[in-house]
Amino acid sequence: MTRLVMPREQTPPVVAARREGSARLAFERVGPRTVVRTALAHSPLRLLTPRNHGHAAWVYTSSLGGGLVDGDHLHMDLEVASGASALLSSQGFTRVYRSPRGCRNELEARVGEGALLALVPDPTVCFTDARYTQRQDIQLAPDASLVLMDLVNAGRSANGERWACASFSSSLRVRQQGRVLLDERWLLEPRHGHLPERLGRFDALGTVLLIGPALASAREALAARVGALPVIPRAGLICSTSPLGPDGIILRAAATFAEALLQQTREWLGFLPSLLGDDPWARRA
Repeated sequence: MTRLVMPREQTPPVVAARREGSARLAFERVGPRTVVRTALAHSPLRLLTPRNHGHAAWVYTSSLGGGLVDGDHLHMDLEVASGASALLSSQGFTRVYRSPRGCRNELEARVGEGALLALVPDPTVCFTDARYTQRQDIQLAPDASLVLMDLVNAGRSANGERWACASFSSSLRVRQQGRVLLDERWLLEPRHGHLPERLGRFDALGTVLLIGPALASAREALAARVGALPVIPRAGLICSTSPLGPDGIILRAAATFAEALLQQTREWLGFLPSLLGDDPWARRA
């Protein structure tokens, strides 16, 4: 007697749903203050617009779910009108979870004449097997000013997840009147060499940009402060500054402790309260 065995029904693999979040954000000056003219966001991206006591307008980004998951693609279009002052930050760290297909976060910004944009989000943290691509494209009008802070942490080092991401790619381009001031890309991938070994003792990397006439004194003070630091073998924090055109400066930093770099970077940007009319760090605390 022949026994027939029917094939078992194949269960299709579970594929995470792709989440595409877009946002449109615009600031304009009304009298002595800047207001948020447009704040439109689609899930999973959220925009928070808290009040403050200064003349600048503040917006904080947030993501539903507490971070980016596989397939997330966020895109923001940002405009700061002439004479306006705006701060764009984040409600917390940008956490990127395991993502075989990858996650993307894109920003396109335009800053008008005499305007100021402070782009100071919390650090990015890529967990084990995370694939993350970040792109920032910023266009500055004549006499526009830009403060930019971009930090990336090693991950959950306490759990043994130190530089364990599958890929981290970050591109930054800053243009003014068609002239490129900065065009660079960071790429961290294990296939180019074991990341913990390549990055050595450092658990955090950072970039700070100060561009424009509103930041002339801040640039001079920062360059003098960093230039006066002593050279210490195996220091917990190393940093350097370089000119970026006639009206800009770029600071690079690496630290053995992520929290130390975040705290130090906020100290370097201690001039922000006077520019904004209120202290974003104190209000966050």
